[in-house]
Amino acid sequence: MFSKSARVIRSAWRYFSSRRDPVAYARSIGVRVGQDCRILADATSCFGSEPYLVTLLDHVTIASGVSFITHDGGVWIFRVRDPEIDYFGPIVVGNNVFIGIRVIIMPGVTIGDNCVIGAGSIVTRNVPAGHVYAGVPARNIKTVDQYWQDLQGKLSHVRSWPEHKKRAYLEQSLLKKLM
Repeated sequence: MFSKSARVIRSAWRYFSSRRDPVAYARSIGVRVGQDCRILADATSCFGSEPYLVTLLDHVTIASGVSFITHDGGVWIFRVRDPEIDYFGPIVVGNNVFIGIRVIIMPGVTIGDNCVIGAGSIVTRNVPAGHVYAGVPARNIKTVDQYWQDLQGKLSHVRSWPEHKKRAYLEQSLLKKLM
């Protein structure tokens, strides 16, 4: 039996290690994580109660507030009939995928390669490769190629600029369009 101080220390370790290197933390709890992945979400709560059922392939970004749900708690209502039942489903995220802020991914979902999942979406079924899905429930919005075409003429090349220079440019160019 662990003392209260041991639980506090373990909790603090989880918190700080997940902030320092969320990818390493995700791997330490059983998430399969490929190369060149970014986890911007709180890794201590992002992967749910069965993190070992989540697989992220290469070049995946997980934005903040994302939740991977690997079980269906709703089967609780059937435990009167069968007290031992549960439903679990693995989640697989393909290569080169961006998952937007506050997305929820349900059990058994596979997201194909080269996909974007829009902010606030709830993904309830498989997403084919090369598509942008968004909404509640998430549905096909367009292909990634159409998304790329829609972005042409709207893109800024300021990623490596110092913050003060980037801010001045964006305020001047974007706010000027509003007036």
